[in-house]
Amino acid sequence: MSATPGAVVKAAPAAGRSRLRIYALEVKAEFLKLLRSPTFVVPTLVAPLLFYVIFGLTFAKQYLSNNIRVPTYMLATYGTFGVVGVSLFSFGVGIATERAQGWLILKRVSPMPPEAFFIAKIIMATMFNLLIVVMLFILGATLGGARLEPQQWLTLGGVLLLGSLPFTALGLAMGYFAGANTSPALANLIYMPMSFASGLWLPLEMLPSFVQRISVFMPPYHFAQLALRQIGAGRGGNPWVHVLALLGFTVVFIALAVVGYRREESSFQ
Repeated sequence: MSATPGAVVKAAPAAGRSRLRIYALEVKAEFLKLLRSPTFVVPTLVAPLLFYVIFGLTFAKQYLSNNIRVPTYMLATYGTFGVVGVSLFSFGVGIATERAQGWLILKRVSPMPPEAFFIAKIIMATMFNLLIVVMLFILGATLGGARLEPQQWLTLGGVLLLGSLPFTALGLAMGYFAGANTSPALANLIYMPMSFASGLWLPLEMLPSFVQRISVFMPPYHFAQLALRQIGAGRGGNPWVHVLALLGFTVVFIALAVVGYRREESSFQ
């Protein structure tokens, strides 16, 4: 017997609700997994706030050449630092660990929609990024004495949340190439030196000249410059240079992630 038109109309919303429920459950599972993982929580949530207290408050009374107080300047740089960390650890270390544990194989053969895995990770990364930005802003406005116009707080937060794309792609690539035991070390090996050389820990003008010269080849440098422009502390120049640089890095990292993903898929055949 053929289905009645009314049954077809009612089935589509039900299927949509079922898919949304699957997404919600996957997001919940991802949240609990990350929250219970000290290798994720400490580097991503604690480190940016701790470093801001150490460096930002130590130099709280100092001004940079553009007449910006150090604690205000470091809202942008440590915000960048935190967002990059979430991308590398939630995607890179997370996917590498799940590959080793066989979770990707299990999820691949389950009735769960394939995109739910990535949607949950993107949503959770965005939520943790927002949490880092909000906590850093509260810390900066209270202990750091940072004073910005309401529009500057909003645009700075927006840039920090949107600028995670290339680092998400880098995390994906790392997750499909690194092993579970090596991925945390590899993430830190990429994360820490790259952040320092990009001027995220200390303002670039406080770093040796050779570090300032190589910083332009680091993706966090361009991300940080876009964030710093929102508070009037960028190094000048056309902002599209930084945007195009980040897009270029994104393309390269996505290409690497696709190669790793296809290699992983071929192993299932």
